[in-house]
Amino acid sequence: MARALIAALGAGGHRVDVASRFTSRDGKGDPERQAELIAAAEAEVDRVTDALRDSGFAAWITYHSYYKAPDLIGPAVCARLGLPYLLIEATRARKRLTGPWAQFAARAEAACDAANTIFHLTERDGEALLRDRPDRQRVVHLRPFLPQAELPPVPSRGPDAPVLCAGMMRPGDKFESYRLIAQTLALIPTGTPVEVAGDGPARPQVEALLGDRARFLGALSAEEMAAAYARAALFLWPGVNEAFGMVYLEAQAAGLPVVAQDRPGVREVLEPGNYPAVDAGAAGLARHVNALLADPTARAAQGAAAVRHIREYHLIGSAVTTLNSELSRFVGAPT
Repeated sequence: MARALIAALGAGGHRVDVASRFTSRDGKGDPERQAELIAAAEAEVDRVTDALRDSGFAAWITYHSYYKAPDLIGPAVCARLGLPYLLIEATRARKRLTGPWAQFAARAEAACDAANTIFHLTERDGEALLRDRPDRQRVVHLRPFLPQAELPPVPSRGPDAPVLCAGMMRPGDKFESYRLIAQTLALIPTGTPVEVAGDGPARPQVEALLGDRARFLGALSAEEMAAAYARAALFLWPGVNEAFGMVYLEAQAAGLPVVAQDRPGVREVLEPGNYPAVDAGAAGLARHVNALLADPTARAAQGAAAVRHIREYHLIGSAVTTLNSELSRFVGAPT
C-alpha cells in the first residue's frame, strides 16, 4: 500500500522523497524497548530537520502510524520547520494507553493530534479518528486502491479452474484464516483443485492443516500472482481481522468472484453482495464456494461485477483525485 501511495502522489504530479528510514516498531509490547526507540528518535529528528531545512519541501506525509509503530519523527520535524503534517492510515487506540504499549500508544495519539489531515482507508478507522479529532483537523476517506489506471481484459477460465487462496503464512490472524480454509475444504467436493499462494514461518503448520487438498505455490512475484488469479475459478480468503486486504482488490481486478466473511474493513473493498456471516463459520464459506463452482454463469456474473467495482472505486485515478484535492490546501499546483 505504501508503494501504491507513492505511485499515486507521483501520478498526481508531486515529487516524493523518503525522509527517514528510522524504524519504530515494537511488536512485543516491551516498555524498555519503546523508551530506547523514543530516545533514539531524538537524534533522527535532529538529522532530518537539518537535512530538510531549506529543501523546498511543501508537506510531510507519514503512512500507517499506530500504537505498535508510531511516527516518532514527523510531528517534531514539522513543528520545527513549519511544514504541514499529514497522516495516511493512522489509527487511534486509546485502550492501549494503559498496558505494555502505553508509551507508544501515547505517541501515536500525539501524532494524530498533530496532523492537519488524516486520510483513513476504512470506515472503521474513520469512526475513532472523527470522534477524537481536534477541531482544526480534517479527516478524509481515501479508498484502498491498486497502483494502475486500467485493468487488463478478463481471461477465459477452463472447466477445471482451481479455487485460489493467498495470504502470508504466519501465526495469529493469518493462520486463523488458513484454519477456516481447511475446515471449508472439508465441505467441498474432494476433486476440486485448490492452489495456495504464500509463504512464511507458519508454512509447515499450514501445509499440515491443508494436507494434500491443496497445491502450494510458495511466495510469488507480481507476475506469477497475476497468472494465478488468471487461471483461478474463484478466490477464497476468510479475512480474519484483516484491515481490508490488497488481495481482494487484486482478485476482483482479475475478474474473480470472492468468497470472504462479512467483516468490517473487508466488506469495504468487496463488490456489494451477500457474503457469509462470521458466525456461519466454515459451513457458510463452503455454501458460497459450492454454489459458485456449480454455476459458471453466476461465477462469471459476479466476476464481472467485481471488475466494475474495482474500475469505479479502487484504481489509482480515484486516489489521485482524493489526494490532490486535499493536498491543494497545503501545497502549490503540482508540476
